[in-house]
Amino acid sequence: MTDRTAAVTRETGETEIEVTLDVDGEGDATIETGVGFFDHMLTAFATHGLFDLTVRCDGDLEVDDHHTVEDVAITLGAAFDEALGEKRGIVRYADRRVPLDEAVAGVVLDISGRPYFEWSGEFSQPTIGGFTSDMARHFCESFAMHANVTLHAEVEGRNAHHEVEALFKCLTRALDDATRVDERRTDTPSTKGEL
Repeated sequence: MTDRTAAVTRETGETEIEVTLDVDGEGDATIETGVGFFDHMLTAFATHGLFDLTVRCDGDLEVDDHHTVEDVAITLGAAFDEALGEKRGIVRYADRRVPLDEAVAGVVLDISGRPYFEWSGEFSQPTIGGFTSDMARHFCESFAMHANVTLHAEVEGRNAHHEVEALFKCLTRALDDATRVDERRTDTPSTKGEL
């Protein structure tokens, strides 16, 4: 199997971002976004998906957290798309539910080459530290559009910290499932022959 790695940068008038990703890693994370709770979520993302991940972002946090979270999601999505290449032999589909105390999140995804996003749920509090809770939904949407995946996500609970953390852990577990290589398959898992 070839290395499934990527290094992607993004520079706009609002953010400067560097992301490195190893899909077949050990869960090592170096995360620096300037938003403490977001750093915590991206570290959990790497840890629970066993993805080696480096994210460095210098964003316009004097405005708010929107551009930082959105642009990191865009860059991370592009890194997944690049690292998976032709997607030969991958499982492709995944369906996960992950609880965190009273909260539970669900993710169904297809590494389809067709970006699509559906969402169900609300967050119980508007902010978690310097992180706007709804940015978790927007992170998933931006990620899906740039990773070229179909992603359906949902969350419920009573504590926004738990809800968002369950969502990030659920997304990464689903990504780990779907990106695994099925040793029985040598081709791309599509009747079209490509994704």
